[in-house]
Amino acid sequence: MTRRTATLTGFIAVLLWSLLALFTVGTAPVPPFQLAAMSFLIGGVLGVIWIGATEGLGVLRRVSWRVYAFGTLGLFGYHALYFSALRMAPAAEAGLIAYLWPLFIVLFSGLLPGEHLRMMHIVGALISFAGAALIVLGGAQGFERAALPGFALAFLCALTWSGYSVLSRRLGNTPTASVVVFCLATALLSGAAHLVWEQTVWPHGALGWASVLGLGLGPVGLAFYVWDIGVKRGDIQLLGVASYGAPLLSTFVLILAGVAEAHPSLLLAGGLITVGALLAARASADQAAAD
Repeated sequence: MTRRTATLTGFIAVLLWSLLALFTVGTAPVPPFQLAAMSFLIGGVLGVIWIGATEGLGVLRRVSWRVYAFGTLGLFGYHALYFSALRMAPAAEAGLIAYLWPLFIVLFSGLLPGEHLRMMHIVGALISFAGAALIVLGGAQGFERAALPGFALAFLCALTWSGYSVLSRRLGNTPTASVVVFCLATALLSGAAHLVWEQTVWPHGALGWASVLGLGLGPVGLAFYVWDIGVKRGDIQLLGVASYGAPLLSTFVLILAGVAEAHPSLLLAGGLITVGALLAARASADQAAAD
């Protein structure tokens, strides 16, 4: 697979993740860990079918347990935080804060060997954080003290996924088939956490079940396999740039579905986050050209 093809494959994940918030809202009132267990089980089974029909399941035995532990913590940690954030804070605002992860990918990748941070990285970071502050301090529905824990979880969510994505670059020789184990192990951990801390609540009606299925097949299924290919074999900086469109796409999807309203502050916040991230990405591109 060429670098260009891998990058285009990674772009598919960005499109799928723009549906994550909508599907998550549609699964209410399913508790977060139960939702993670259900959706990751679907995503894992999808992967088993794919690997079984192509490389064969034997490829999974050649992967180190450390890689499996790393991937499982990344996926489980991110989604436990994400689902919880959307339950504890307004979906659009929490989703935008969680989508600071593209900016962090650029910043963290700049710290990898051979990369350096430029002033424009810092400027971009400040602009994006201004967008996040606008959400927390004003937001589409106004400041709500009760939503602060949800906003905090969304911020940790961004740190978790950006760290996972950048460190995955260091595991370039690990087959994408390993994501199957990440998904199934995350489903197992989520199921255990659900039994300990939550009461089982099944989705309401056909729409609720369709939302769970949509999560498992798309944002919590196929997306992780194509993203793994992209960040390991493609242009991670270019993927970061493409990811910056995800916050606005996600917000527009919520608005079109009637879940969120198009308040000026919400759109301005999304614009600030996107502009800041693009500035950071440009700085990374300039650095690459200089090297």
